[in-house]
Amino acid sequence: MIAAVSLFLIVTLSVLITRIATIALVHTGLSSESAKFQARSAYTGAGLSTQETENIMNHPVRRKIIYNLMLIGNAGIVTAMSSLILTFVLPESNASRLYGFLIIVAGMILLWLGIRSAWVDRGLSRIINKMLKKYTDLEINDYAAVLHLKDNYKIIEAQVDDDGWMCHRTLQELDLREEGITILGVECEGVGYFGSPSGNFKMLPHDKVTIYGKAEGIKSIYSRKKDHYAQSEHQKFVEKEEKRLATDEQKIKKS
Repeated sequence: MIAAVSLFLIVTLSVLITRIATIALVHTGLSSESAKFQARSAYTGAGLSTQETENIMNHPVRRKIIYNLMLIGNAGIVTAMSSLILTFVLPESNASRLYGFLIIVAGMILLWLGIRSAWVDRGLSRIINKMLKKYTDLEINDYAAVLHLKDNYKIIEAQVDDDGWMCHRTLQELDLREEGITILGVECEGVGYFGSPSGNFKMLPHDKVTIYGKAEGIKSIYSRKKDHYAQSEHQKFVEKEEKRLATDEQKIKKS
């Protein structure tokens, strides 16, 4: 029975550790879904190789978080497996084994309900944020809040297609600002990254562009080809943006 309780405590601690690591990774700029995936991969030793993994390894703070998580994960998994084996090996009677099994099942159900609870998640996140801010030198920034990634606003990184509307055109020619779209940066193949490029910057095939704006506008941009449809789509979103700005101005005057 003691082994069963130990197993439940180890699993609970493992969930808490991965949650702390997830929030810490979010504070370095990763999205919540990406941070959750990377934290669980590192803790379990999955070692999945992705572009995001490369970004983590090139970032000193993220690399330190993942390194510590891998060390803790190895110890935690070994301990959990040992406790699970002892739960069914040590007891001399079937009744004791059954009690141990029931403790594990009940504990896992409670843990699962806690993980799925939005109230628990919010409370835990607040506590972890305070602890990270107080006991670490990690810069605490909620990038989703800073960039207002809600109300259908998104940040994505996408590649310029050879036959795409943006290809071989400057930012001034594209006039994306009139659509309410902002180019945060462009990574040019074999050249490097250009942050906040100027209007004379020309988009080339296979450039990776980091874009901020409304999701529907970004989706429209990457669906446009070099034809008359592209210009009509551009004009449609320019008009939408003008209406939005006019509405915002009215709200400001009324406030």
